[in-house]
Amino acid sequence: MTLAALLATLPQRAADPAFPAHLLGAFRRHAITFCNGLTDTVTRVFWFQSRTFTIDLRLPDGAATPVDQRQGWIGDTLWDAAAGEMSWRIPASYQPHDQWPEAARLLPIGNSVIEIAPSGAYVEDWRQQAARGPLLGLRLTAVVDTATGASEPREGGLIVAGPHIALAVARPSHRAAEMEAYEVSVALDGDRVTWSTQSARYGVPIVPGTFQLEPDGAVTLVQPSRTLRFVVDAHVTEMTFGAETPCTQAAASWWRREAEHLARHAVPLR
Repeated sequence: MTLAALLATLPQRAADPAFPAHLLGAFRRHAITFCNGLTDTVTRVFWFQSRTFTIDLRLPDGAATPVDQRQGWIGDTLWDAAAGEMSWRIPASYQPHDQWPEAARLLPIGNSVIEIAPSGAYVEDWRQQAARGPLLGLRLTAVVDTATGASEPREGGLIVAGPHIALAVARPSHRAAEMEAYEVSVALDGDRVTWSTQSARYGVPIVPGTFQLEPDGAVTLVQPSRTLRFVVDAHVTEMTFGAETPCTQAAASWWRREAEHLARHAVPLR
């Protein structure tokens, strides 16, 4: 079946109510400001979040980014509600070392999530890209070689957030020295790759192949040379992604009173 058919067939699995709903979805980084006063608004950075894992892609020069300067990873997320902080367990990433080892303090405002490094090293401004639509998180558990039938555990995952899709498939263990064998791809507003760690993936379908729902509840994606096996992390058929945050009555009154000035040039930023 196609991805659309899978979304229509797969039983729902609600996101963990203990995990903040405003952190679920697809985010683009608007800016990062460092403690030394420098700010980057050019690097293409995308953060996709499912119930328990993150897919992250960072390309300083977009599609022209040299192979050794690309960044991408998938990691299990740990949410500390008391501190308002998220941390990640990343067994392996595109780069040979973890370039973002700090936990993150996450503060929502409107459709933005402000990420503050507890060390004071940087602040990032993330913007939600999805408005409404499905939320699907599939966590990769294994890759089966079509020719040999051999199954190998593998890190990876697939996240659908509204019209946006992210896919991560880590390197095979025996090719760990080949950087570009680690794939993190993003398809914005469609099913074709718009940004990727792999040069050959641009413009092609992000998830070619046929999905199957297995008797044990697993999901497989059958491709010519391999089959990807996933477990379902989250599936919400129709979700409203975070675009507004609560404020006090006094703040709402202030906005209404001063809207002629405040809203003059204000537009949603994605």
